[in-house]
Amino acid sequence: MGGGTMEAERGNVPRAGEFFKLRPDVGRGGKGHGVVFENRQALLTPPRLILKPKSGGFPTLREQPRLVYRPREGVPPEDLEGGMSGYWLISERLRQVMEAVDPDAFVFTETDYRLADGSKGPTYFLCDVVRTLDALDEEASTLHIEISDEFEKGKYYDLTGELRLAFRRDVLGSAHVFRLPFHGGVFCDRVLKGAVAAAGITTAKRSNGLWFYDVVNR
Repeated sequence: MGGGTMEAERGNVPRAGEFFKLRPDVGRGGKGHGVVFENRQALLTPPRLILKPKSGGFPTLREQPRLVYRPREGVPPEDLEGGMSGYWLISERLRQVMEAVDPDAFVFTETDYRLADGSKGPTYFLCDVVRTLDALDEEASTLHIEISDEFEKGKYYDLTGELRLAFRRDVLGSAHVFRLPFHGGVFCDRVLKGAVAAAGITTAKRSNGLWFYDVVNR
């Protein structure tokens, strides 16, 4: 949808290297991380099957989330991991970067993270991105938009295949990290990507768990 003359008229042309979809990097293979959420069941709010509420953020927690690293389950956690009952698991150094770049985009809860022998491990947090902005410039973007009553909001952004996304600066304002109302993922700009690299979290050889997928792929 969109493209060509409309892009030129609007002056909003998708450019590679400006915006990214951010997600945990699962490309390392193997079992993945070996962190087990020990007291997840005790923290659930029925009838929810995961801890994260439908509206996002954190529910009132009766106790601190207790996580244990079990080597037989996988490798130690990197700076960003998924699969934590709807949340990301992030390191202390990544939390510091996130808060420095865009504090209003995130909420965090510190975990009681233990190593296999029961000793206290490095500081890790559960994290959610709580800002949602209807910022996609659909006319200037190339993507497949599905319209159906089967979707809760009547529309869904399918980001597979050829992709060229443009975002409305007037809607984004000073935001560097956000979700879109018609897609479940997290998006960020090059400011966050650059800050993560400057902190030594991502390098040319290691992602340390972060995958920045350029939303302009051609």
